[in-house]
Amino acid sequence: MNGLIMVAQLLLGLSILVILHELGHFLAARAFGIKVEKFYLFFDAWGVKLFSIKRGDVEYGIGWLPLGGYVKIAGMIDESMDKEAMALPPQPWEFRSKPAWQRLIVMLAGIFVNIVVGIFIFWMLTFKFGETFIPNSSVKNGINPGSIGREIGLKQGDHVIAVNGKKVIRFDELTSSKVLLDNTNLTIVRDGKTLDIKVPDNLLNKVADLGLEEFISRTPLLSTVVDTVVAGRSAFKVGMKKGDRIVAVNGVPVKFDADIRRELKKEKNKKLIVEAYRGTEKLNFEVSTDSVGTIGMGFNPNEIKLETINYGFFEALPIGANQAWITFTDNGKGIWKVLTGKIKANKAFAGPVALAQKVYGGVWIWSHFWASTALISIALAFMNLLPIPALDGGHVVFLIVEMIKGKPVSDKFLEGAQMVGFVILLSLMVFVLGNDIFKAFIQ
Repeated sequence: MNGLIMVAQLLLGLSILVILHELGHFLAARAFGIKVEKFYLFFDAWGVKLFSIKRGDVEYGIGWLPLGGYVKIAGMIDESMDKEAMALPPQPWEFRSKPAWQRLIVMLAGIFVNIVVGIFIFWMLTFKFGETFIPNSSVKNGINPGSIGREIGLKQGDHVIAVNGKKVIRFDELTSSKVLLDNTNLTIVRDGKTLDIKVPDNLLNKVADLGLEEFISRTPLLSTVVDTVVAGRSAFKVGMKKGDRIVAVNGVPVKFDADIRRELKKEKNKKLIVEAYRGTEKLNFEVSTDSVGTIGMGFNPNEIKLETINYGFFEALPIGANQAWITFTDNGKGIWKVLTGKIKANKAFAGPVALAQKVYGGVWIWSHFWASTALISIALAFMNLLPIPALDGGHVVFLIVEMIKGKPVSDKFLEGAQMVGFVILLSLMVFVLGNDIFKAFIQ
């Protein structure tokens, strides 16, 4: 069921974004009197379509190949590679007959729409829900680093007070893209001493494999005082109660809730001894763990005080726009790290399986769905802006060259560049899908 929910969210999110992206091209073309022949969600490869209807001069439809969508603009060298139409004399309603600045606007319109959509979604989410975060000042017990964090020198209980010299206000800044993508220096306090720890440039390679929780857990450390005991579970059966303070598991001293969870998971489906204090009385509980290493008790999340900032309708706009900008620049930083060899390509590019799993997830929560769709919208805008022939960015480059030179690039050159672009995109698609399927298989 979770798999179906993931796929449904991915298809719905991408369908919305593809339709709006192509609608941008469509409206811009029509505004300049350019004829649009087709408007398709997904590709009708080899003429196979699931649905089509003609209204006026435009055929609207849904193709069978769910790899995006397109609008076929008359007089434009595009995915169709319609050489017969391009061999005829230019017509006034064709793309190639219009001034370069109008064609430039048509090509940028889809990217513009994706950016606007991303900003709008972030804006509305901020207006409706505000910003809820953990103030770094309320994190009394410090961070809980995973294996990646410990490898670079972080320790349980460290207090991260600054990132690149800037004071940390929100705890979630420590697991943000800024820390992972920038050349980051963490300033920490450990046992009263201030230390600096450098985050390696290639850290994302390991994060991609092991997950963000293996860098720094998004959940700060809690005390070992029991807050909840689940009726019918092992902890309840042996008499554990709210307020008991656990000090050891199977003889191993524990200081934080994460220590207890770690020790319990080591002994799945086994009996073990939990040492605790109830007031001044010391107690030993013989508990039985289940198949995932739990015994049916939990700790008090209210030890960490959350803070929420609510915004008015117009106050939320710059917050949403800033979130979109951060997402856009993060894509650029990620691509740059790939190009400079600091991140492996197979770690950086996500295919549909990874998007469904890591971005949308297996639970349908509308606020999360829209936030994920906004992230992908900005990512699509960035990717389409790359100067690769067959992408909008490739067309933009040729149009800028034409505007500078004062004459268009030859059709033969454009056709060749378009074919090269298709090969690049197809190779990238095969690489991403193959990597995606391989990861899903080994998991």
